[in-house]
Amino acid sequence: MDNITRTLEEKLSARLYRGKVIILYGPRQVGKTTLIHQLLENRPESYILFNGDEADIREQLQNTTSTRLKSLVGNARIVFIDEAQRIPGIGLTLKLFADQLGDIQVIATGSSAFELAGQTSEPLTGRKYEYHLYPLTFQELAVHNGFLEEHRLRDHRLIFGSYPEIVTKPGEERELIKLLAESYLFKDLLALGTMKKPYLLSKIIRALALQVGQEVSYREIGLLVGADNQTIERYIDLLEKAFVIFQLPAFSRNVRNEIKKGRKIYFYDNGIRNAIISNFNVPDLRSDVGALWENYLISERKKWLETHSIDYHGFFWRTTQQQEIDYIEERNGNLYAYEFKWNPHTKRTIPKTFSRNYPNSVSSVITPKNYTEFLLNL
Repeated sequence: MDNITRTLEEKLSARLYRGKVIILYGPRQVGKTTLIHQLLENRPESYILFNGDEADIREQLQNTTSTRLKSLVGNARIVFIDEAQRIPGIGLTLKLFADQLGDIQVIATGSSAFELAGQTSEPLTGRKYEYHLYPLTFQELAVHNGFLEEHRLRDHRLIFGSYPEIVTKPGEERELIKLLAESYLFKDLLALGTMKKPYLLSKIIRALALQVGQEVSYREIGLLVGADNQTIERYIDLLEKAFVIFQLPAFSRNVRNEIKKGRKIYFYDNGIRNAIISNFNVPDLRSDVGALWENYLISERKKWLETHSIDYHGFFWRTTQQQEIDYIEERNGNLYAYEFKWNPHTKRTIPKTFSRNYPNSVSSVITPKNYTEFLLNL
C-alpha cells in the first residue's frame, strides 16, 4: 500500500526556515520517521539524517560545539535527528543549531514526550515549533481509501485501531497489534528507569482498559492492584505522557449537584486497548461495544481537532443524581454536548438539567448513522 498522506506534512512544510527547531512527538510506530522522509523527499534541498539509536551519532551530538556541528552538517540545508530523546543533552545541541546555525532547518523526532520535553523545554524556549503525530485519523484514511471504503472499515477500526502498520498490513492485525502494544507500553517506559515494576504497570493499564467510559478512581485502582494512590497517579501520568492514554475532566460551572473533580480515561487507539484486554471479537459479540464506540469517537475527535490546531477543551458531565453526558466540547466560549449511542434506535436525550442551566449549548446524539460528520466537522 502506498504511503498515506498525513495532515501534518503540509503544516510542517509551512514552518520550515522560520529560524526555529521543529520537534515532532509521538509514540513508536506511529509514522514519525515516514512522515519526515516524505516531507524531505518532496523538497529540493540537501538534507542529512542522524539516528539517535546509533551510539556513534549520540556521541557526536552530545556535549558538542557549533564548530563541530558545522563540520558534521556540511552543505546540508536540513538536519533530521530521529529518535532524538536517545541523545543526552539534546536540548542544548538543538539550542546551538538554533542560535549559531540559524540558516539550517533542524527537525527532531522523539517517541517519549516526557524524556524529550524534559530536555528541550528550557533550552529551546522561544526557539521551537512542537507538533504531535497520532495514529492515523479517520480523515486521513478517508482521503486515502475513499470515504465509502473507510466507512465500510468502521468495525475493523473499532477492534484493531489505526496504527499505520495495522492499516497497511491487512490479515496480520491480531499479531501486529499485540506486538505493538507490548513494545509501545513497556519499551520506552521501562527504559527510563522510573517504572521498575512492569507487572504493576500491566495491572494498572488493564484496569484502565476495562474502565473506559467510566469515572476512574485512583483509590479503587490502587486497592485493585495493591498500590498506593501516589503510585497510581505517577504511573497514569507516565502513561499519559507516553501517548498511551488521555484524560477527560469533569465539566462544572454553576449547577449545584454537578460532579466537579471526576475524570475519565481513554486510549489514543482502540487496537491498543483491545490488545491489553485480549479481546478482538467483532462489535456485535461484545458486551463493551458502548465503551468501544465511545473511546473511538472521543479519540478520533481529539486527533482531528489537535491535528488541525483547533483550540478546544474536552470534558464529560455528570450530576450526583447520575444524569450524564458522554462528551462536552468547549470552543470559542460555546458549549457542545454529545451523547454517543452504538444502537441508533436506543432513545437517549441530553438531560434537561444540563439544557436548562446551559441554554445556549448545542447538543447532538452521535450514532453509526451520523458519526462521520462528528469526526470531520466543527
